[in-house]
Amino acid sequence: QVQLQESGPGLVKPSQTLSLTCTVSGGSITTGYFFWRWIRQPPGKGLEWIGYITFNGITGASPSLKSRTSISRDTSKNQFTLQLSSVTPEDTAVYYCAGVNGNTLDFTWGQGTQVTVSS
Repeated sequence: QVQLQESGPGLVKPSQTLSLTCTVSGGSITTGYFFWRWIRQPPGKGLEWIGYITFNGITGASPSLKSRTSISRDTSKNQFTLQLSSVTPEDTAVYYCAGVNGNTLDFTWGQGTQVTVSS
């Protein structure tokens, strides 16, 4: 069974780049037809889709965040990463990584990690 775990700093200063890593166990990130997603939930708000990387390395991002988002992967470590540049306090949220089976649309979630943007 696939499991995901987010890691990264819990506090980032405004204008800096937020970097998070998702480590996947119990399955390979190159297994077809999985999408590996980043999603966040700001305090008091709903879930917001950030972006994804597919099993074959294709990336995509939300139009509202695309200019600041970079998603990549390290297949040797079975990890994928999120970089969000020029952060502001509005980027404060719980950040989740998730694996989505493209055939069944089943989601497997990480536990989430709190990131606060503050000076």
